[in-house]
Amino acid sequence: MAQKGKVLALGLKALMWVLYSERPLREEDFCYALGVEIGSTDLGLGKVPTIQTLLAPCLGLLTVETSSSTVRPVHFTLKKHLLNDPNLFHSPHSAIAEVCLTYLNFGSVRALSPTPRSGPSTMPLLEYASVYWGEHAKRGMTENAKILALRLLNRFDEHISAQLLLSCNRRYTGWSASLSQVAGGPVGFTGLHGVAFLGIAEMVAPVLEMRKWDANAADCTGNTPLIWAARRGQEEIFTALLDREDVIPDRADREHGRTPLIWATMTGCEGVVKMLLGREDVNPNRTDTEYGRTPLSWAAEYGHERIVMMLLSQEDVNPDHVDTEYGRTPLMWASMAGREGVVKILLEQESVNPDYSHPDCGVTPLLLAAVGGYGGIVKMLLERKDVDPDRADTEYGQTPLSRAAAWGHEGVVKMLLEREDVDPNRADTKDGRTPLAWAARNGHEGVVEMLLDRNHGRHDRIARRLL
Repeated sequence: MAQKGKVLALGLKALMWVLYSERPLREEDFCYALGVEIGSTDLGLGKVPTIQTLLAPCLGLLTVETSSSTVRPVHFTLKKHLLNDPNLFHSPHSAIAEVCLTYLNFGSVRALSPTPRSGPSTMPLLEYASVYWGEHAKRGMTENAKILALRLLNRFDEHISAQLLLSCNRRYTGWSASLSQVAGGPVGFTGLHGVAFLGIAEMVAPVLEMRKWDANAADCTGNTPLIWAARRGQEEIFTALLDREDVIPDRADREHGRTPLIWATMTGCEGVVKMLLGREDVNPNRTDTEYGRTPLSWAAEYGHERIVMMLLSQEDVNPDHVDTEYGRTPLMWASMAGREGVVKILLEQESVNPDYSHPDCGVTPLLLAAVGGYGGIVKMLLERKDVDPDRADTEYGQTPLSRAAAWGHEGVVKMLLEREDVDPNRADTKDGRTPLAWAARNGHEGVVEMLLDRNHGRHDRIARRLL
């Protein structure tokens, strides 16, 4: 009976890993995960079960997919069915987190170089444990997991898992997935940076108490812990860091020159923005060094309406600031991105020029909205008396109608053709093409018909006048 109980427990554990892992596990990773004994200091090869040993007690519910060598449920509906039973597993994420952290604290893993030329092929589960232990810990944290996590984070910048975590999150770090291309490794990516990056709120206080940290130190990616918390939208962690007297809340990152406020406006973290705007040592109109864009400019592009309103309530914020790299105002960024709500808010500001023309190419908010086919924004701009609906850019000489016709945006074309102050036959200066020529060239039949109807109507009116 004891043997049967062990077999049943092993089968349930195998099912748990397949159901709750963050991605499908390769066969070798799966076997190693099931061979880790919590509290052990290393893993002997004799302790790693075979795939046959693990699949047998699962009664055919799991299979190894031949094409990818990953362990999966026999049918996709099985996973959904089993996950609907909350009593099937007790705290599965904390159990997986403990396995991952135990593995990462193995002596053989800690002995690995933190800056390898390539990922160790002889260390199954290493990449998964490095990248996903934090995700599991956030969903279920035990006291034992905290102890294991603190042991890992204490010398995090000397551990290979820090580099694997960064290189597998290229969206945030810009690093290549190939470890051989990561120059310098995770130097400076401390446990405090790691907690802020991973967003494990329960670990902030223990980590801060662990040693004396330089809370303003930039890691190998040029980010401080406060910036990571802002970038990742970790409001609770951001609050804990901001409460420290030694933290500089307006310090920018090294690569882009973006402050925590700019990152928070980009990610849409309203709570962080509110905290920062309430401080005298934060400049709400400070531009980044890469593009010369303000927090308002970024919030406008990403469509964070509430943040836009929060920024506009600040006396120091210029709602019509022109960035240095692209020469665009917040209204232009919002128009180009189709952020209708933001455009409405900005047009209510007296100091915003709705017909601003780029000094080099002459592009206006209306032109940008016409290119994108954003009818709602085009409509709002056309309702303004201070917007020229037929204003062409200075680079190609194309009007909003020409741009909309070229892209086949029938709704925008219809609105523009209803205006008497729009010339439907105006040719651009670069190619000499009219809106009709652009529409015909790109095969937009509906636009072609609208333009022909407008011209016929115009000819009829001229004929009636002559008569």
